Amino acid sequence: MVIDLSRCKNLKKCQSACNHMHHVHPGQNWIKVYGMEDADHTAPYWQPTICMHCDEPPCVKVCPVDATFKREDGVVLIDSNRCIGCRFCMAACPYSTRVFNWGDPEVPKEIAAQDYSCETSLPQMKGTVGKCDFCPDMVRKGELPHCVSACPNGVFMFGDMNEDTVTNGDETFRFSDLIKEKAGYRLMEDMGTKPRVYYLPPVARNFPFESGLENENATDKKLKLK
Repeated sequence: MVIDLSRCKNLKKCQSACNHMHHVHPGQNWIKVYGMEDADHTAPYWQPTICMHCDEPPCVKVCPVDATFKREDGVVLIDSNRCIGCRFCMAACPYSTRVFNWGDPEVPKEIAAQDYSCETSLPQMKGTVGKCDFCPDMVRKGELPHCVSACPNGVFMFGDMNEDTVTNGDETFRFSDLIKEKAGYRLMEDMGTKPRVYYLPPVARNFPFESGLENENATDKKLKLK
């Protein structure tokens, strides 16, 4: 996945779509949008943050029951039928993208009656860990993850590195050229996790940072302009 920070307006359409489709517990988010500022006197920007689906995922290595696993296609998933709620994976993840389900899920009866599936992460279970799953059920059907299709500004681009393409639904790019030309980077590369989520820096931004402040609230505001 590629996330273009120059396009993000903090609309949180990605977050609401993810929460709705995965029936994420109230008060929790698998996609977090942070207000960031790299240094004093530099311009702030919005940074959507999801599971990085690392090639060297520390969460997989510490799980004592193999509940967290990495598929051959690179997607890191959780099997809630195996999860014992030890939260070792949460402690190991340097990106803090996992959440713990403290309570029973609030889902429709038809969802609750389903057999759990790693491909949909439904239904979530009390006492287990949840996170972004890259919507493998959608990808299997040849469709984009919900966060990608929900964003009206094309912030998220998803694709196949072997095919060297990513798309936001409206535009398609050659992945290697995009990363090279736009100076793409990954978070915390020095950790050796080899994330599969790349960021394009917030240059020539489509929207001023201030325009996204209206979508913040008192509990999740990470940065206030002085």
